[in-house]
Amino acid sequence: MDKKLFFRIVAFAKPYSRFWCPYLAFVVPGMIFGILNFVLIIPVLEFIFEQKELTAGSDAEFSLSISGLTNAFYALLYKVNAAWGKSGTLIIICLSIMLASLLSNLFKYLAQNVLVSMRVHVLKNMRTMMFGKITRFHMAYFNARKKGDLMSTFSNDIGEVQNSVVGSFQAIFRDPILIVGNMFVLFYMSYQLTIFSLIVAPLSVFFIGRLARKLKRDAGIAQRHQADIMSVIEESISGMRIIKAFNAQKYVREKFESANENHRKASKKVASRYEMASPMSEFLGVSVVLCLVYFGGTLVLNGALNMTAPQFIAYIGFYYQILVPVKELTRSYASIQRGMASAQRVFDVLDHPVEILKNNHAVSISDFKDSIEFTNVSFCYSERNSEVLHNINLRVPKGKIYALVGHSGAGKSTMVDLIPRFYDVTGGELKIDGVNIRDYQPKELISLMGIVNQESILFNDSVFNNIAFGWESATEENVRQAAQIANAHEFIVKLDEGYNTNIGDRGNRLSGGQRQRLSIARAILRNPPILILDEATSALDTESEKLVQDALLRLMQNRTSIVIAHRLSTIRNADMIIVLHDGQIVEQGSHDELMHKQSAYYNLCKLQSLVND
Repeated sequence: MDKKLFFRIVAFAKPYSRFWCPYLAFVVPGMIFGILNFVLIIPVLEFIFEQKELTAGSDAEFSLSISGLTNAFYALLYKVNAAWGKSGTLIIICLSIMLASLLSNLFKYLAQNVLVSMRVHVLKNMRTMMFGKITRFHMAYFNARKKGDLMSTFSNDIGEVQNSVVGSFQAIFRDPILIVGNMFVLFYMSYQLTIFSLIVAPLSVFFIGRLARKLKRDAGIAQRHQADIMSVIEESISGMRIIKAFNAQKYVREKFESANENHRKASKKVASRYEMASPMSEFLGVSVVLCLVYFGGTLVLNGALNMTAPQFIAYIGFYYQILVPVKELTRSYASIQRGMASAQRVFDVLDHPVEILKNNHAVSISDFKDSIEFTNVSFCYSERNSEVLHNINLRVPKGKIYALVGHSGAGKSTMVDLIPRFYDVTGGELKIDGVNIRDYQPKELISLMGIVNQESILFNDSVFNNIAFGWESATEENVRQAAQIANAHEFIVKLDEGYNTNIGDRGNRLSGGQRQRLSIARAILRNPPILILDEATSALDTESEKLVQDALLRLMQNRTSIVIAHRLSTIRNADMIIVLHDGQIVEQGSHDELMHKQSAYYNLCKLQSLVND
């Protein structure tokens, strides 16, 4: 077992005092009464088989030891026997065993209750930390990983950690205490037999250890196949319209079936080995007990062991009882090994570095005063990729509208993603008001910007909450005014519940134009001094485009705007048009200036039949 990984999981239970103190307060008395419950079998056997004569025991001094307690109990039985006879004595012995059993199980329940609280506490903390870490990752992290794989780690892997590792806390923290306590009693009863058992027992540990190591390896494979299934499901649900449009149902079903079959095979192997752990440990335990019976029985028959027959029977029964926590410990060890593969995947996410970091001496920024400036900016998504942007030099003054145009893949979206620090530049500097954006507080930096993307990113929530997203103090009047400016109020009030209408997953209950106008209303509500529009009208029909374009013109008034234009007709009035090609600025100027040059921009317009307009 990877101890470091296990103790990292246990660390989620901090503060420990909240759990360990009450747990030990319950488990120790439970263990004592459990041992007492079984020790009382000896007087029952001796009494029934008349191998011990009950005496007053007045000569023995009482002490807090096993012999002292035993003598006191026998003295009590003598008095009962003298008063009520053998039947009364047997009743007292049985009631004593019943009381010890009741107290033992009561304390076990209370101890288990503490562990249940610890278990759900660990799970909650683990989920909270992982979700918090995910929200801090830069955008490149999500581009490099499958969404389904991340969802599988968040749901299935954390669930497996809970069921396999955290669920085994009972055995891990209780059973060793039981084993140590029981071994103490066994040594007291016969150190020769106990030492013999300790010599034979390690053989079983060897076989269980080999099984557990294989279990961890197979569990890792099964979890990877589970992630593949989640990826196929997520992609299929998201792309169902395309799947049906291209009649590709058979293809995605076969892809899912392949992933599902691989997971079935891996899961079967894991389950088979996991279920093998318990019967194997039980068989090995019985084998050890039989060796003990043969060895001890031989000593008793030869008179070499100072034990009566009832005491030897009780010893064997008591030793067999110790196999219960050993068996649970073995099963838990196998379960933990199965869950460690999932734990590793969880910690791979938690240990992944956050690349967009806050400067330790970050300065505050509350307003945009002068300009956005790119100085020899270069960018690539990873060391293995070529540069997406190369040597970009551009200054965007406050209050101006700058448009970025170019073929698909020219680097337009990447360029605007650098401004709110979705990514950090890999070369050069990006400044706002003369200060490198890395030196600003990240939250304050992005609060200066309103972003409207080509794809409307909405959430399965009400219209009101989608517009007020990220602004907890937004009032109904604030939201209504933003919706009116965005040309959204008219269709919102016609919805079933108006602003309280749930718009469905990703806003699928609304049309494309309606979704986009909600996105614009969300940006308007923040009243940002810097506006970033990433092809905000490219996916709309003519009527919707007119409404959205009108809303955008209102939004851009008195704001610094950077617009990525798909339809060049929408940016004729921009103060400056920047033409990108293969990650470089090839020309810039107003619409008329660039048309007069008859170069890159002119050719783009020609492709869209705007030359003669």
